[in-house]
Amino acid sequence: QVQLVESGGDLVQAGGSLRLSCAASGSIVRLNSMGWYRQAPGKQRELVALITSGGTTDYADSMKARFTISRDNAKNTVYLQMNSLKPEDTAVYYCYADLYIKGANYPNRYWGQGTQVTVSS
Repeated sequence: QVQLVESGGDLVQAGGSLRLSCAASGSIVRLNSMGWYRQAPGKQRELVALITSGGTTDYADSMKARFTISRDNAKNTVYLQMNSLKPEDTAVYYCYADLYIKGANYPNRYWGQGTQVTVSS
């Protein structure tokens, strides 16, 4: 019904940058909030950033100065620009989308498959 396909994860040196993308497709009637979580080995999944359909953004405090979330509503795509990357940013990054599918009376959350970001020191 709905697919979220992520791309952009890679191995990068500390101080480098990456841009993640996540495109939603399928029987989507309306996209609400979209965002990114990440999960490092042995740690809980944590929120990185989110963006509402109107463009309001929110970030985890530790990433606010270095990461920028944006979206292209025409493409049902959310982006995460990550600058000044640190080894502690190493994790699997998951995108999500809160959306209505055809026939639904309430939104559900859908997840991408995850993309690996590795930052070497």
